[in-house]
Amino acid sequence: MKLTKFKYVAILLAGISATSIPAIARADWSIAKLDTFGNFTSLPTSINDSGQVVGYSFSNISEDHAFITGPDGVGITDLFVSDGISGAFDINNSGQVVGFSRISGNDVQAIITGPGGVGVTDLGTFGGSSSSAYAINDSGQVVGTFKAASSEMHTIITGPNGVGFTELGTLGGRDNQGVDINASGQVTGTSRISGNLQAHAYITGADGVGMKDVGALFLNSTASCINDSGQVVGYSDIADGTNHAFVTDPDGVNMTDLGTLGGNFSQSIAINNLGEVVGVALTASDIGWHSFIYSHGGMTDLSLLAPVVAAGWSNLFVADINNNGQIVGSGTLNGERAGFLLSYTPDTLFTPNPIFIPPIPIPEPQTYLMLLAGLSLIGFMARRRKEAGA
Repeated sequence: MKLTKFKYVAILLAGISATSIPAIARADWSIAKLDTFGNFTSLPTSINDSGQVVGYSFSNISEDHAFITGPDGVGITDLFVSDGISGAFDINNSGQVVGFSRISGNDVQAIITGPGGVGVTDLGTFGGSSSSAYAINDSGQVVGTFKAASSEMHTIITGPNGVGFTELGTLGGRDNQGVDINASGQVTGTSRISGNLQAHAYITGADGVGMKDVGALFLNSTASCINDSGQVVGYSDIADGTNHAFVTDPDGVNMTDLGTLGGNFSQSIAINNLGEVVGVALTASDIGWHSFIYSHGGMTDLSLLAPVVAAGWSNLFVADINNNGQIVGSGTLNGERAGFLLSYTPDTLFTPNPIFIPPIPIPEPQTYLMLLAGLSLIGFMARRRKEAGA
């Protein structure tokens, strides 16, 4: 249940006593500012089911510091000071954290901690010049990447508690960027396909065995997260050249276009085991990021929630959602970037008044072939291939 964190950090860098905003009398949303330390700005990347948050903190005068909070986002511990961890990308339900430590220059090395973020083990560089760990499941299986001598990115999966590793293949292209893993060890990520001109999201079988192309809405797709039923989320280009958020059915089958908030870009970033998707999108004005949750059949703009607006938050960029509906990310508050924890109660009424209601899912490639053969739509397929430049 996490973001493609390296993309999240890159976007935000380009561009805290946990005091909750009082929930209104009826069931509703509430937002809390996360702690920070000193002059650091905190960028949350992941949250587990007890509400422990990890992330990446940076300052103009110091090295990057990883952090971990207590349950429900309360308090903060600087993991760089205790264990030399520069960035934390994921946390499982026992509090094991994965991320990276800086080893020299721009080179970094993957790490895993013990439960509660205590103690750290260097996972090495997996035979490359640098490595990073992006995701961990409750068994302690880690998904990470390393940079090969050719500068291509390769993906690995470890055994429980980060012991040993197996390199995953590709979809026929030259590189593979793994980003997430679920309880059964299914991995998702993005790989170049044969010819290296396009990249597609993929899903593996249990324990990283095998690899299936999830497909794309048009030519390319990028995966961000996977839940325990194998639903994959991310974004894909469409025929008009814009990028839309997507979600698949279980085991990566079919792909549904979630649309946008009126602008020309959206990305699904995380999904929980209830199938609730969070992401970011641009509005028709394309001024500032808006975050959304796709739930109850439609897309709700989180940036327009009454408690969010009343508290003065704007430019929200979500990072993750847990199975209790707690959402973490960062936004602008009083002119400064800050981490937040956004929550809703179980009896909250969702009235998304959907800006976009998804159409019939896009079938996976194998299903397409069966449908086209069965319905004798060979001519239609030929026209589509011509339009796509095949």
